[in-house]
Amino acid sequence: MQINAKRINSANAQIDAKISNTLLASKEDKIAAKAAKTMKVDGFRQGKVPVNVVKSRHGEQIKQDAEQEALKELFDKGLKELDAQADMVVGEPIISKFDKTDDGIDVEVKVSFRPVIKLDGYEELVPEYKSPRVTQKEIDQRIVEMMSSIAGMKKVEEERPLQSGDFALIDFEGFVDGVAFEGGKAEKYLLEIGSGSFIPGFEGELIGMKLGEEKDINVTFPDNYKEDLAGKPAVFKVKLHEMQVKDIKPTPSEEDLKKLLPGEENPTKEMLEAQVKDQLKNEKLHKLFSEEIRPKFIDAVLEKFEFDIPENIVDQEIDLQVRNVFSSLSEDEIKEYSENPSKIEEKRGEFADEARNSVKLTFVVDELAKREEINVSDQEVTQMIYFEAMQQGQEPQKYLEYYQKQGLLPAVKMAIVEDRLFNKIFTNNKKTAAKTEAK
Repeated sequence: MQINAKRINSANAQIDAKISNTLLASKEDKIAAKAAKTMKVDGFRQGKVPVNVVKSRHGEQIKQDAEQEALKELFDKGLKELDAQADMVVGEPIISKFDKTDDGIDVEVKVSFRPVIKLDGYEELVPEYKSPRVTQKEIDQRIVEMMSSIAGMKKVEEERPLQSGDFALIDFEGFVDGVAFEGGKAEKYLLEIGSGSFIPGFEGELIGMKLGEEKDINVTFPDNYKEDLAGKPAVFKVKLHEMQVKDIKPTPSEEDLKKLLPGEENPTKEMLEAQVKDQLKNEKLHKLFSEEIRPKFIDAVLEKFEFDIPENIVDQEIDLQVRNVFSSLSEDEIKEYSENPSKIEEKRGEFADEARNSVKLTFVVDELAKREEINVSDQEVTQMIYFEAMQQGQEPQKYLEYYQKQGLLPAVKMAIVEDRLFNKIFTNNKKTAAKTEAK
């Protein structure tokens, strides 16, 4: 086998080779001989099947296996010639040429390696920012929201119509084409007006009703509703029995403080305010980091630090972007692209810069995470997904299985790593840590 391996740059290389027919034939003979020892063929004892019989029955498969073995040998020898180890390779090698000739196969393989990155001085690229200020008004408002979450209910005694924010105790029954449908009836159901938990338009029609009033409400089920009701108009007969509101106390009691500060032996309002202030400040910092500091920092890093990036990873990223576009095209549009290869290349070119920056950022984050000693375990990824599932009202295990089947776990892990990494860099940087609170 004739091999010529050459470096294109520090992250990419090309291996050119000529696989002779003689080598392929030798490999086919070895594969067939090995198969003959275990193959069962009528008329022959096991282990005594002639090689030519094996070839006649499985010639095409043996030929493919021989080519695969030759490619692996080519790859191993190419890496050796490049003085590279297999664990340095990233992405899948791309076979850019595989031309069969009279005397063998001409092969061209493109290989990419993990780039060498030097990021000395990245700390100086963190933009200056002022630590966000939290006002007493914001603290008081958050405490009111917290008090609302643990508040009990009280009946509205005054005579007034139902309004947004009230809780309505209602009877209702739904009909489609004059026929009651399954699951469309309830008695003494407590509904928060404005929560959006019912069919669109239903809660708004309740506003203005008075105690004891009965009303027919016309709505249309969403197109993504249950199949038998999706998109259909319906009439709900509703009766309002009672109006309730949350009984929010102006000041938290000792019992309230214990609920809001679990684990504290002698909780006080001052302790609650201090905790709320920290929460609000962290939320503001997270928003500042995400929307302002992080984009500026990333742009500065990508601009300052130049290094060779693996081209096959870039190609894979472009492929992903193009597939995402094609998935939303009509059959006629897809046909138009399939008949015009130049249009596909033009579309790929539109994503080239974005893909290169995305790949470059991935390796930058990986290197920075090593320097900052940011580690995220698989258990932490699972916990994050479970927490998200519970927030969405989903069954955690099924939620996790969906992420696994879609191959999304690496992306979740990367998101956690990035979040911790940038928070650490931005909060620990000397240039920013000494800044006073914004007014």
